[in-house]
Amino acid sequence: MTFRRGARLDPSQVQDARGRTGGTRGLLVGGGGIGAVVVALLIYFLQSQGAPIPGPGGAGSGAPAVGGPEGSNTADCHTGAQANERLDCFIVGVVDSVQAYWTTELKREGRSYQLTDTQLFSGQMDSACGVASSGTGPFYCPTDRYVYLDIGFFNQLRGQFGATGGPLAQAYVIAHEYGHHVQDLLGTLGRKSSQEGPQGGSVRTELQADCYAGVWVKNAASTGYLVPPTEQQIADALNAAAAVGDDRIQQEVQGSVNPESWRHGSSTQRDHWFMVGFQGGDPGACDTFSGPI
Repeated sequence: MTFRRGARLDPSQVQDARGRTGGTRGLLVGGGGIGAVVVALLIYFLQSQGAPIPGPGGAGSGAPAVGGPEGSNTADCHTGAQANERLDCFIVGVVDSVQAYWTTELKREGRSYQLTDTQLFSGQMDSACGVASSGTGPFYCPTDRYVYLDIGFFNQLRGQFGATGGPLAQAYVIAHEYGHHVQDLLGTLGRKSSQEGPQGGSVRTELQADCYAGVWVKNAASTGYLVPPTEQQIADALNAAAAVGDDRIQQEVQGSVNPESWRHGSSTQRDHWFMVGFQGGDPGACDTFSGPI
């Protein structure tokens, strides 16, 4: 995704604790999202497939540069031009755009959206759901209603995606986590989320967050921060969604597929529901809790 160079960013929606965080609370519990298991497995999947690992700014990635100037902080992120050049500012811009969209959309529906921060850290830090780390991946904690993201994790993900992915794959992950925040506000986040299986509540919850991510991508340009995505960028996002399907991960990791243990959905399901959101641009079409999925 490409930001409008003159777009004005609001860095206050990202709390930058890099270099000064730690954690001792124990295992992560209660978080929801693509991060904790699925994105980590995505990295494993790509590594095991022998995917190329280019350096920062690899040819064709179109991704912003890793990190920023030494000693940089997201408080320095003020323009779309910076978001196109620095990964930390890119994250600020995506968060701003996602929350601008949902503020407008829920107001249109007669509801109220509550802004929440992304906690950007390095290494690990405490959350109300336990210790957040690069090993857990990005996640949404419904207890404190923050999104947690280790920028080092995104550096690693960018390295794996460099030749075939790009920034929209990263933006998809952030939008997915904020989709869980929307679910939390609407009361659907915990809806039968302990039920596993291809038609279980857990899969339905994750697929709805995928659909919400697609809705945002469709409407991102209307927030004023971004230009419309290209066909290749949409293909990259679909590739990311499919790559983290439970069936593909299970086949790669254990050599067999067990649908009854799925918690996030198959590659086909994730691809399908992202496109449902993107093609219609309407969150009302993201009802994954009714009928077969």
